[in-house]
Amino acid sequence: MKLPLVSILIPAYNRAKIILETLNSAVNQTYKNIEIIVVDNKSTDNTFETIKEFAKSYPNVKVYQNEENIGPVRNWRKCLDYATGEYVKILWSDDLIAPTFIEKTLPYLIEHEDMGFVFTGTEIFNDDTGQRTKTYFIGNTGIYDTAKFIESSLLGGPLPVPVSPGNALFRKKDIEKNLIIDIPNKIGSDFKMHAIGNDVLIYLLTAKDYPKFAFINETLSFFRAHKDSITISSDTSKLSTLYNVAKAHFVENHLVDDKVRRKFNSRLLGFILLQRKNIKIKKVEDFYTKSSKVYLDYLFLGKLAFKKLLIISYLFGRKLLLLPMRKQLMG
Repeated sequence: MKLPLVSILIPAYNRAKIILETLNSAVNQTYKNIEIIVVDNKSTDNTFETIKEFAKSYPNVKVYQNEENIGPVRNWRKCLDYATGEYVKILWSDDLIAPTFIEKTLPYLIEHEDMGFVFTGTEIFNDDTGQRTKTYFIGNTGIYDTAKFIESSLLGGPLPVPVSPGNALFRKKDIEKNLIIDIPNKIGSDFKMHAIGNDVLIYLLTAKDYPKFAFINETLSFFRAHKDSITISSDTSKLSTLYNVAKAHFVENHLVDDKVRRKFNSRLLGFILLQRKNIKIKKVEDFYTKSSKVYLDYLFLGKLAFKKLLIISYLFGRKLLLLPMRKQLMG
């Protein structure tokens, strides 16, 4: 039986100092029927030259460069356009994967048509500080319900599911369908240029189309923490706002479960109260583009208030705010 082709996609921009590590982790896979697609987004350092020199030794490394910088999300799409594999692994240009990543993840998608994706445990590492942290370990290796993934992604638990698809394997057809270039929003944010939120939608939109996903309880993915990464360089409140807008887009257009929707709205309200000094959004409706009224889960809201002290800390000593607060709760 012919083994299916897997495309490893590496969108790159100004990664000259670290790109060789990423490339080596891609070419050293124990599963050999792979192609590695690298698209340089018109780097201003010698990233492109470094990649071209590396590719001379590996015929399955295909290198491209955009004529101009088209922004990160469009560059993700460019990588996808050049890919010819049935399965796709997105490998960010500052991250690494273990040699057995493809070998261990691919069988799940080949053998289970009802499975949308498979992801692995991840280590976040910082070369400057030496700090290493394990994350996204949700339990034993095996098959799980995507309903639980969606719930955990929207509500922050119970499973510590990932945001970035950098530790997962997908079918190419699903990435093509679910990689959203821009996300409609009320806050004037250009999602195609900052790439914060588009990533989590790949997971959520794929999850809604399949009943199952798989998890491998091994550290096979490695995320590099450094000041130039999109996530690390972004303000925390801004980062959370943008991810909430992206998730609200999913909730508004695709989520059927009303209980989860109400809990998600309650979580948005808690976020507004906690970050009121740092964000411009002042009501839950502003996370959505079409909804004129939102509904909350008051019990869940109460649990948030007790657990995180969001509402209590906000209202303490501020009785005059009770009326607008009540109005907000009533939607």
